[in-house]
Amino acid sequence: MHGYLENEMNESFRSSRPFGYTALLLSVGLVVCACASTPPAPTASLAAARLAISNAEKADAGRYAAPELSESREKLAAANNAVEQKQMPAAQRLADQSRVEADLSLAKAGEAKANAVNAEMKQSNNVLVEEMQRKSGGQQ
Repeated sequence: MHGYLENEMNESFRSSRPFGYTALLLSVGLVVCACASTPPAPTASLAAARLAISNAEKADAGRYAAPELSESREKLAAANNAVEQKQMPAAQRLADQSRVEADLSLAKAGEAKANAVNAEMKQSNNVLVEEMQRKSGGQQ
């Protein structure tokens, strides 16, 4: 009885071997193909960078944060070049950096405008204070 069971198990093992090898080869083949394929272009990141640059330009960042806006444009151009060269990870990184630089230029432009408004308001307050002092000084 023991010999019969042993023979059955050996036969079962032998018949499952080809399936095991086939599954192993198929798995290895899938891994190799997955590694060899080019990832898709980072279209969403490129679009986000373009939009961020457009928003910065509308906010007059070229006047208030020209170096950052210029850097953003250069990184976007490099990202587009990386897409053409099929270097998608680099394209993704450059597109993200471009968007961040554009956002920075937008923030700097907003800060510069806010500082200009603040300075104008201080000047207006000083004029009002001088006017009030002149009027109160003349009445005494």
